[in-house]
Amino acid sequence: MTIRLTAPCAALAALALTACSPQTQAEAAPRVEEAPATHPVSGLQVIPLTVRTDSEVHRFRVEVARTAEEQARGLMFRTELGPNEGMIFPNEPPQPRSFWMKNTPLPLDIIYIGPDRRIRNIAAKTTPYSTESVPSVGAVVNVLEIPGGRAAELGIEAGDSVEW
Repeated sequence: MTIRLTAPCAALAALALTACSPQTQAEAAPRVEEAPATHPVSGLQVIPLTVRTDSEVHRFRVEVARTAEEQARGLMFRTELGPNEGMIFPNEPPQPRSFWMKNTPLPLDIIYIGPDRRIRNIAAKTTPYSTESVPSVGAVVNVLEIPGGRAAELGIEAGDSVEW
Protein backbone atom coordinates (compact mmCIF):
# COMPACT_ATOMS: atom_id res chain seq x y z
CA MET A 1 0.00 0.00 0.00
CA THR A 2 1.31 3.44 -0.94
CA ILE A 3 0.28 6.55 0.97
CA ARG A 4 0.18 9.68 -1.07
CA LEU A 5 0.29 12.98 0.88
CA THR A 6 -1.07 16.17 -0.54
CA ALA A 7 1.01 19.32 -0.07
CA PRO A 8 -0.92 20.50 3.05
CA CYS A 9 -0.72 17.02 4.59
CA ALA A 10 2.99 16.78 3.86
CA ALA A 11 3.57 20.14 5.55
CA LEU A 12 1.62 19.01 8.61
CA ALA A 13 3.59 15.75 8.76
CA ALA A 14 6.89 17.63 8.57
CA LEU A 15 5.72 20.01 11.29
CA ALA A 16 4.72 17.10 13.52
CA LEU A 17 8.11 15.44 13.09
CA THR A 18 9.93 18.71 13.77
CA ALA A 19 7.86 19.34 16.89
CA CYS A 20 8.93 15.97 18.29
CA SER A 21 12.63 16.25 17.47
CA PRO A 22 15.07 17.18 20.25
CA GLN A 23 16.13 20.82 20.51
CA THR A 24 19.42 22.27 21.51
CA GLN A 25 19.39 24.64 24.48
CA ALA A 26 19.82 27.63 22.13
CA GLU A 27 16.83 26.54 20.04
CA ALA A 28 14.68 25.99 23.13
CA ALA A 29 15.54 29.38 24.67
CA PRO A 30 12.91 32.09 24.24
CA ARG A 31 13.74 34.51 21.46
CA VAL A 32 14.60 38.05 22.43
CA GLU A 33 13.13 40.59 20.08
CA GLU A 34 15.68 42.81 18.42
CA ALA A 35 15.43 46.51 19.18
CA PRO A 36 14.26 48.59 16.24
CA ALA A 37 16.89 49.52 13.67
CA THR A 38 15.74 53.13 13.86
CA HIS A 39 14.99 55.22 16.93
CA PRO A 40 11.27 55.99 17.37
CA VAL A 41 11.88 59.65 18.26
CA SER A 42 14.80 60.71 16.05
CA GLY A 43 14.35 58.27 13.18
CA LEU A 44 18.13 57.73 13.23
CA GLN A 45 19.78 54.34 12.77
CA VAL A 46 20.43 52.56 16.08
CA ILE A 47 23.55 50.40 16.43
CA PRO A 48 25.21 48.41 19.22
CA LEU A 49 28.27 49.98 20.87
CA THR A 50 30.53 48.61 23.60
CA VAL A 51 32.94 50.30 25.96
CA ARG A 52 35.68 48.06 27.37
CA THR A 53 37.18 49.06 30.69
CA ASP A 54 40.00 47.15 32.42
CA SER A 55 37.47 44.89 34.12
CA GLU A 56 34.14 45.06 32.25
CA VAL A 57 32.34 45.44 28.95
CA HIS A 58 29.42 47.88 28.87
CA ARG A 59 26.86 47.60 26.09
CA PHE A 60 24.87 50.48 24.68
CA ARG A 61 22.41 51.02 21.81
CA VAL A 62 23.22 54.34 20.19
CA GLU A 63 21.66 56.51 17.53
CA VAL A 64 24.04 57.50 14.72
CA ALA A 65 24.02 61.21 13.82
CA ARG A 66 25.79 61.05 10.42
CA THR A 67 24.85 64.23 8.59
CA ALA A 68 25.71 67.80 9.58
CA GLU A 69 22.00 68.44 10.19
CA GLU A 70 21.63 65.35 12.42
CA GLN A 71 24.76 66.32 14.35
CA ALA A 72 23.58 69.90 14.81
CA ARG A 73 20.31 68.65 16.32
CA GLY A 74 21.92 65.89 18.42
CA LEU A 75 19.90 65.25 21.57
CA MET A 76 18.34 68.71 21.63
CA PHE A 77 14.80 68.82 23.03
CA ARG A 78 14.98 65.20 24.21
CA THR A 79 13.52 64.63 27.66
CA GLU A 80 14.30 60.90 27.95
CA LEU A 81 17.41 58.80 27.41
CA GLY A 82 17.66 55.28 28.82
CA PRO A 83 20.68 54.27 30.93
CA ASN A 84 22.18 52.21 28.08
CA GLU A 85 21.22 54.54 25.25
CA GLY A 86 23.16 57.32 23.61
CA MET A 87 24.12 59.02 20.39
CA ILE A 88 27.35 58.80 18.40
CA PHE A 89 28.67 61.51 16.11
CA PRO A 90 31.09 60.16 13.48
CA ASN A 91 33.80 62.62 12.49
CA GLU A 92 36.24 62.10 9.59
CA PRO A 93 38.95 63.19 9.26
CA PRO A 94 40.07 63.37 12.91
CA GLN A 95 39.92 66.90 14.30
CA PRO A 96 39.29 68.71 17.57
CA ARG A 97 35.56 68.89 18.37
CA SER A 98 33.51 71.04 20.68
CA PHE A 99 29.90 70.60 21.77
CA TRP A 100 27.40 72.67 23.71
CA MET A 101 24.14 71.91 25.48
CA LYS A 102 21.90 74.52 23.86
CA ASN A 103 18.27 73.32 23.89
CA THR A 104 19.30 70.06 25.60
CA PRO A 105 17.31 69.50 28.81
CA LEU A 106 19.19 66.36 29.92
CA PRO A 107 22.64 66.37 31.53
CA LEU A 108 24.99 64.29 29.40
CA ASP A 109 28.43 62.71 29.54
CA ILE A 110 30.17 63.76 26.34
CA ILE A 111 32.84 61.19 25.50
CA TYR A 112 35.50 62.12 22.96
CA ILE A 113 37.02 59.15 21.08
CA GLY A 114 40.42 59.31 19.37
CA PRO A 115 41.49 57.72 16.06
CA ASP A 116 42.67 54.64 18.01
CA ARG A 117 39.06 54.22 19.26
CA ARG A 118 40.14 54.97 22.81
CA ILE A 119 38.48 57.58 24.98
CA ARG A 120 40.48 60.83 25.00
CA ASN A 121 38.42 62.74 27.53
CA ILE A 122 34.97 62.86 29.11
CA ALA A 123 32.98 65.98 29.85
CA ALA A 124 30.86 64.60 32.70
CA LYS A 125 27.37 65.74 33.68
CA THR A 126 27.25 68.68 31.28
CA THR A 127 24.91 71.50 32.26
CA PRO A 128 21.53 71.41 30.50
CA TYR A 129 20.82 74.38 28.17
CA SER A 130 24.37 75.74 28.54
CA THR A 131 25.96 77.48 25.57
CA GLU A 132 29.43 77.05 27.06
CA SER A 133 31.77 75.19 24.72
CA VAL A 134 32.80 71.69 25.85
CA PRO A 135 35.96 70.76 23.86
CA SER A 136 37.80 67.54 23.12
CA VAL A 137 41.42 67.06 24.14
CA GLY A 138 43.04 66.83 20.71
CA ALA A 139 41.72 65.35 17.47
CA VAL A 140 38.86 62.85 17.68
CA VAL A 141 37.01 60.66 15.20
CA ASN A 142 33.82 60.18 17.20
CA VAL A 143 31.88 61.73 20.01
CA LEU A 144 29.56 59.66 22.17
CA GLU A 145 26.84 61.12 24.36
CA ILE A 146 25.30 59.05 27.15
CA PRO A 147 23.18 60.03 30.18
CA GLY A 148 25.00 62.38 32.57
CA GLY A 149 26.91 60.58 35.32
CA ARG A 150 26.65 57.19 33.61
CA ALA A 151 30.36 57.02 32.68
CA ALA A 152 31.41 57.46 36.33
CA GLU A 153 28.73 55.04 37.50
CA LEU A 154 30.13 52.34 35.15
CA GLY A 155 33.80 53.19 35.74
CA ILE A 156 34.29 54.38 32.15
CA GLU A 157 37.32 56.65 31.81
CA ALA A 158 39.94 58.02 29.45
CA GLY A 159 41.93 55.21 27.80
CA ASP A 160 39.01 52.75 27.64
CA SER A 161 38.25 51.34 24.18
CA VAL A 162 35.03 51.89 22.26
CA GLU A 163 33.75 49.50 19.57
CA TRP A 164 30.78 49.76 17.23
